Amino acid sequence: MMNKARKKLWKAVSDVVGRTLPYSTSRRFETYNPNNSSQSQTHFLNSLSSSSQLQIINLCPPHRFSQNVIFSGKNFCSESADNSACWNCNAVPKAAPFLFCQSCRTVQPLHQSLDYFQIYGLDKNYEIEDENMERKYKDWQKKLHPDLVHSKSQREREYAAEQSARVIEAYRTLTNPLSRAIYILKLEGIDVNEEETVSDPELLTEIMEIREAVEDAADSKALTEILSPVQEKLVQWSKSFAYAFRNQKFDEALNCIRRMTYYDRVNKEIMKKL
Repeated sequence: MMNKARKKLWKAVSDVVGRTLPYSTSRRFETYNPNNSSQSQTHFLNSLSSSSQLQIINLCPPHRFSQNVIFSGKNFCSESADNSACWNCNAVPKAAPFLFCQSCRTVQPLHQSLDYFQIYGLDKNYEIEDENMERKYKDWQKKLHPDLVHSKSQREREYAAEQSARVIEAYRTLTNPLSRAIYILKLEGIDVNEEETVSDPELLTEIMEIREAVEDAADSKALTEILSPVQEKLVQWSKSFAYAFRNQKFDEALNCIRRMTYYDRVNKEIMKKL
């Protein structure tokens, strides 16, 4: 009887964690190891590859959407979720998100309670209308990039690597319509299975014909002509998703994501050839 009660308790905890942890198309978050001379901080940010010397939380590999949550021995979030004061000078933050202390100018530990929209000071809406997002991204990197805190303590260097990687991932997710759609549904507690196929003969035939045209394309001009209508379809289904999400028609929203996924894959295939 006790074992059954424990299983129910852990299932409930797992469900809550699955709904609340931030989501991204790339689920690797790593901690930079300053003792590894062969690994530069810039390479860490650019590659984000796994290593035995890096501590990883791998929530979901790219292009797979799983409900499994895997924790390393040490949680990626280096400190508790209590971000009421700076760990270095105890100053109380004047505004959220508290990634960087304005009083002593030290990088703060990563807090999973902050979602990607909060990091960039955006409302949690699918339709993002913020022309300053790139500027905000660069501003964060000026404060958080590990190369800028190389003379600081190991503790702060690790925080900087974590925070910078998270800011990068947030930017990539929010600036990509498909990734943003998947992420915002995740925040609503809705998991997306990107591998789920669409049983629409017309769509499947269209995608097959596009791929054949890409294979037969003689030059970049021909590829560009193929690319244009594909990107128009992505915009069309992105708008359809926005409408469905605003009206909380989540089944329709999921259908839009499935179709966006097909066009997004073809779009990437064409871009690689250009």
